[in-house]
Amino acid sequence: MHTAPISAQSHPPLKLSWLIWALGASLYFMSFYQRVAPAVMTDLLMSDFQIGAAALGNFSAFYFYSYVAMQVPTGILADHWGPRRLLTAGALLAALGTIFFAMADTVILANIGRLLIGGSLAVAWVTLMKLAMHWFPLRMFAFVTGIGLLVGVIGAVTAGAPLRLMVDVMGWRGVMWALGLVILAVGIAIWIIVRDDPADRGYASYNPLTKSGSKFSMDSLLRGLGRIFRYRNTILLSVSQGGMVGTVLAFSGLWGVPYLEVRYGLSPLAAAALTSSVMIAWALSGPIFGYVSDRLCVRKQPYVAASMTALAAWSAALLIPGLPLPLFTVIVLIAGCACGVVIVGFAYAKESVPAGLAGTVAGVCNMGTMSGPMILQPLIGWLLDRRWSGAMVDGVRVYEAQDYQFAFLPMIGWLCITVILAWFTSETSCRPPRDDS
Repeated sequence: MHTAPISAQSHPPLKLSWLIWALGASLYFMSFYQRVAPAVMTDLLMSDFQIGAAALGNFSAFYFYSYVAMQVPTGILADHWGPRRLLTAGALLAALGTIFFAMADTVILANIGRLLIGGSLAVAWVTLMKLAMHWFPLRMFAFVTGIGLLVGVIGAVTAGAPLRLMVDVMGWRGVMWALGLVILAVGIAIWIIVRDDPADRGYASYNPLTKSGSKFSMDSLLRGLGRIFRYRNTILLSVSQGGMVGTVLAFSGLWGVPYLEVRYGLSPLAAAALTSSVMIAWALSGPIFGYVSDRLCVRKQPYVAASMTALAAWSAALLIPGLPLPLFTVIVLIAGCACGVVIVGFAYAKESVPAGLAGTVAGVCNMGTMSGPMILQPLIGWLLDRRWSGAMVDGVRVYEAQDYQFAFLPMIGWLCITVILAWFTSETSCRPPRDDS
């Protein structure tokens, strides 16, 4: 009697699944590195390009402008074209943008470089979730997604104190040149090794009903968008995610270092180490939230509880004057941990729509998520410039601690909105609804 090969009947070995996923995650590592790199170069960038806080905030946000704009197309293309081609193209364009940024001699050219980097690396997170859906069991999705955030935040941490040390040795332009070449090598490896689905390697898929490859059209894009917005969790979670991620990345990704220098007299290296610690706390808590939520098969309760904790902790850390540095550190680390619940939010959003729309809703949700830093980073810079007294040191504008406290108020306001919206979400019990098409 003829029997099919064992590989055609079984799911892929976890070692292979993790290898495929890890190559996609390496590009996500790069995306975090790029988005927070300006945080430890604020003095150098402001001096080189002769810009103030508002222009610096806008410069950093150029990454997010294109990143956010690409989320919906990325979600649709992930459903139709597959992760392999998107990740490869994204890596090649990101390498080009990074080298362009390294060569820029005006802030306009630097902004164009950041715009290209953000738009190309926008494919990383959605395609990484798509790979997780196909290469891992459903019960592992939130956990694997949490590990993905951890990998990304390791990239952000590498762009903290270690980047500052490299910049002091090589200069920021030299570091960006080297990073561009590394991203190029990652793109080549992705094309050679990554496959969209285990079936492409002769194994059984964990998600065969949503395999990529159907023809993309504007009509399918509009239909997919129209369908996901029938489910109210889509908009509620997209906006609420932006509050938590926006706060973490506005603080640790740009304004935390100069703020800590002014408030506590820390050196740029020490301040970068503290803001990196917040990112580490954020990353480490993500897999824990994901694991617990998966085990209990609940999404809403941990999401609401964590968002309330984030609001309380960030408010205390930023608005209470006179906090000694050790107590401030403890509170802000708690705040970072609480924001790690965004991992549950991504799984929550995915389960709020039929499985065939998972890539589309992931793009919309990530668009809302990254609108947080896109809006908050330049807004904080604009508010700082409104409060600037005119003081300068070595050609760089100097802001007081009270100026930062005032400029951080929009972060607290968005977290208030997050708590309210989270309360009105509908529990999914870790299962997507039946397709209503």
